[in-house]
Amino acid sequence: MLGKPVSHSLSPVIHNAGYAAAGLTGWSYTAIECAEVELADLVAGLGPEWAGLSITMPLKEVALTVADEAAPLAATLGAANTLVHRPDGSWFADNTDAPGMEAALREAVEEVIVERVVLLGAGGTARAALAAAARLGASRITVVARRVAAVDELRPVAAALGVEVTHAPWPAVPTPSGVEVLSGADLIISTVPKGVADPLADAIRWRSGALLLDALYDPWPTPLAAAARAGGVRVVSGLDLLLAQAVGQFEAFTGVSAPVDAMRAALVAARA
Repeated sequence: MLGKPVSHSLSPVIHNAGYAAAGLTGWSYTAIECAEVELADLVAGLGPEWAGLSITMPLKEVALTVADEAAPLAATLGAANTLVHRPDGSWFADNTDAPGMEAALREAVEEVIVERVVLLGAGGTARAALAAAARLGASRITVVARRVAAVDELRPVAAALGVEVTHAPWPAVPTPSGVEVLSGADLIISTVPKGVADPLADAIRWRSGALLLDALYDPWPTPLAAAARAGGVRVVSGLDLLLAQAVGQFEAFTGVSAPVDAMRAALVAARA
């Protein structure tokens, strides 16, 4: 895994458990600190023994520039979290964040309702959230964010995905009337950093049957997730997302089916 910082990452736990369970002796996965300006030289110096790289912040956009080819989804989102080293030595950029988010949501409930989707935040993770919602059938998404410019940057991505984006301002005062758009949502996806959504938790009137995906996992549960659970809402955590996107990477790197149960067990044990 490449990124900065990455010392906190649980990805090595997940992938190494998968290698062991799949009998892939000799395989290993480690975390390496890498800044944006260092990525090109690092990738160029890797030998044929490297099967691939997981990419995290702040490298997801620059990863596309070091790849020889990109999957259509990664190109559309302008972000890649996976670089696969092909037998011919070339690098293929992909994005498993969006499919992982979709898979985690589908696993949580029998049917994901996407008539009213609300996205908290307009940063990098929001692009994957847009794609996940689009893959689930959403045609219109409300983005709650402070900066209009950040939402405007999402619009070309949304258009390419066939999704209409509407901006709603971040509530200056988190009162029930100020968070009405959230109270009426079928699906809420929170992509904001730790602590940002905490003031909203007690103001939302959680709708029965709604679904929340909170991309955070440390600390867990977040105040938003705890309030949602108390309100009878099904919650998908950042750990669920971390596992789901790792499964896609594992299979891209190894070419074998991921031992999901073993990978999940290792993740749960690491967080215990």
